[in-house]
Amino acid sequence: MQNKRTMLDIPSNVETPAWVVDFGLLETNLQKLDAVQREAGCTIILALKGFAMWASAPLVRKYLAGVAASSPDEARLGKEEFEGVVHSYAPAYSDAEFREILQYSDHVVFNSFSQWDRLEPIARAEGRHVKYGIRLNPEHREVEVALYDPCAPCSRLGAPRAAFEGRVLGNGLTGLHFHNLCELGADALERTVESVEAKFGPWLEQAEWVNFGGGHHITREDYDVARLVRVVKRFKERWNVQVFIEPGEAIAIRTGILVSSVLDLTENGMPLAILDTSATAHMPDTLEMPYRPEIVGAGLPGEHPYTYRLGGLTCLAGDVIGDYSFPTPLTVGQKLVFLDMSHYTMVKTSNFNGVRLPAICSHDPSTGVITTHRRFGYESYRDRLS
Repeated sequence: MQNKRTMLDIPSNVETPAWVVDFGLLETNLQKLDAVQREAGCTIILALKGFAMWASAPLVRKYLAGVAASSPDEARLGKEEFEGVVHSYAPAYSDAEFREILQYSDHVVFNSFSQWDRLEPIARAEGRHVKYGIRLNPEHREVEVALYDPCAPCSRLGAPRAAFEGRVLGNGLTGLHFHNLCELGADALERTVESVEAKFGPWLEQAEWVNFGGGHHITREDYDVARLVRVVKRFKERWNVQVFIEPGEAIAIRTGILVSSVLDLTENGMPLAILDTSATAHMPDTLEMPYRPEIVGAGLPGEHPYTYRLGGLTCLAGDVIGDYSFPTPLTVGQKLVFLDMSHYTMVKTSNFNGVRLPAICSHDPSTGVITTHRRFGYESYRDRLS
């Protein structure tokens, strides 16, 4: 992780559990994205589904034009806190949700032509300032994990090629949207674009704008930025459209940590450590993806002399983060630092078992100051229920 010395200094100064986002590292990612959009001539916006820490909005809006939203609440957060353009998409809208999302959105994408047909009268009456589009399904697979693959068989996400037969853009519909990537490189995007061009050329000719969706790991060290720029430029030149890209993870990747403390040490077939955090409540992607988060100073089982199974606070038997080894024995009260915990953590948490969420903090690398933006108490749990 970049700036490890600064990040390693954080645990002694922060309550646990807590997310700490380093605004210096976040700005580095934003600067990389800004350079891409300037060179490629596209517009990059933040997908709030991946990172919605609105305390970072003043920094984000220095470099990005706005956000991508998936609900009325995300759209409102985008408009009120990030203050730029808002691109909204959901698999379906109720009449009430559609009216609400129109209040905050500049672009709204429909998942199907039937949704557009049903909601078009509301759009014409109440959302005349909004640009509308259709999400297409490229029917081209790049994602290995089916849970995250929008192009898996019988996917509900996006209209397939067959649904476009007999339909035209115009008369209110001006754009297209596609999304089929997850943590992938520019090569996957290039193959996807080729598939979209081959299948949806007649509608690309009618479009004014195209949204390439998310899943682009643009700020990853080995990402082929030059290839991305070529793909976007070629697409813009061929179809004469405005291009949007909406990464979430790429904005926050490698920018933050989750700091946790050891609450208890026990043994049942192997040494066990109970932490004041939870895989299922605080970092659900470790179970859903699944993936193994990196811990500062820890290794694979057996790599160091002392191996522990790290478990969370809930009663779920599978609330296990994984097996890790350490150079010295763990102690109660010791702090463990999970790396790369900014994205898809805060936005996907739950209060299962009434477990409180980690505090949300930021770190200013120029001063070393840690600011706690939010603590979650009883009211946060109560207000999710009734």
